[in-house]
Amino acid sequence: MANKERIYSIFLLFTIISINLISCEKSLITNQAALFVFGDSVFDVGNNNYINTFRAAQANVWPYGQTTFKFPTGRNSDGRLIPDFIAEYASLPLIPPYLQPGHGVNQFTYGVNFASAGAGALVETYQPQNVIPLGSQLNNFKNVEKMLKDRLGDAETKRIISRAVYLIQIGPNDYFYPFSVNTSHFESNSKDKFVDYVIGNTTTVIEGIYKLGGRKFGLMNMGRLDCVPGLLTMDPNRIGSCFEPITELIKLHNVRIPNVLRDLQRRLPGFKYSLFDSYSAGTEAMENPTKYGFKEVKKACCGSGPFRGSSTCGYRAGTSRDFELCENVSDYMFFDGSHTSEKANQQTAELMWDGPSDLVGPYTLKTLFQNF
Repeated sequence: MANKERIYSIFLLFTIISINLISCEKSLITNQAALFVFGDSVFDVGNNNYINTFRAAQANVWPYGQTTFKFPTGRNSDGRLIPDFIAEYASLPLIPPYLQPGHGVNQFTYGVNFASAGAGALVETYQPQNVIPLGSQLNNFKNVEKMLKDRLGDAETKRIISRAVYLIQIGPNDYFYPFSVNTSHFESNSKDKFVDYVIGNTTTVIEGIYKLGGRKFGLMNMGRLDCVPGLLTMDPNRIGSCFEPITELIKLHNVRIPNVLRDLQRRLPGFKYSLFDSYSAGTEAMENPTKYGFKEVKKACCGSGPFRGSSTCGYRAGTSRDFELCENVSDYMFFDGSHTSEKANQQTAELMWDGPSDLVGPYTLKTLFQNF
């Protein structure tokens, strides 16, 4: 009798464990379309906290994060970034950085953020400072795909990946880096070919995601990188003016990227995309700041030097700080010398999510999440 009871107890325990495992597996499955994020500091929510890189590529010190999180998270802003708002609009939780310890497959079903501040489409951009270039971010996505397959199986992984939206922001570092190391770089190198390399590498990564099953992509063209506070002093003869050598690269890029995306749509069955005109939206906000609730669109909230454009936000020398900090960040379009404030990020995210057809198309991100 005792043996029968023991056998029954073991059977009952095994049944309970099996039910719990099945429940756990089911809890990993969601009907929400996931969000996978690739890019640079505009999208990096903390991956660079976990790598040995240069100080300017990290935002893990106060006052970064002061507005919403009340502590630095690694985001290059006073608060949330564009992907944070997109996740909210898509009824998703905050999408975690890939390198953050302690998360696993249960969070990956909602998506993950691979972006790295300082990253470019070109491998040599900001190397050997150990940032994570776009091609390496694709490799990290392949690792996530394998983890999902191992835990959920091929069919469920295929469903998650095919329904997900892939948000990509890359290129500004590629266009700025040559000027930071060699101001005469483009005297002996073709700007046309350089832009082709940047777009070509970006296209290769998009095609790589497509081969793994991704079908829905959200991208931004090059915004007003030439007019961020940190570049207003690049030309000593035109202090306070946008940096024209980069303006030319931006315009070349923005002419070509729509054609490349149309070609991908033509060649790849099921490929759908949303392209946001960041350049026009940024220009509009800079020329009509009060319309968007800004009092200052040239000077950063945090930094030092002219226009607070020097990348010293968060720097300290002993007990004293080596930077200035504004009183009301909501008055500012830029939080530091290169990055926009949470308020500006939210305005951009709203336009990307469901903006007018002259700024975003052929689909909005809302359409990609909800209708396919």
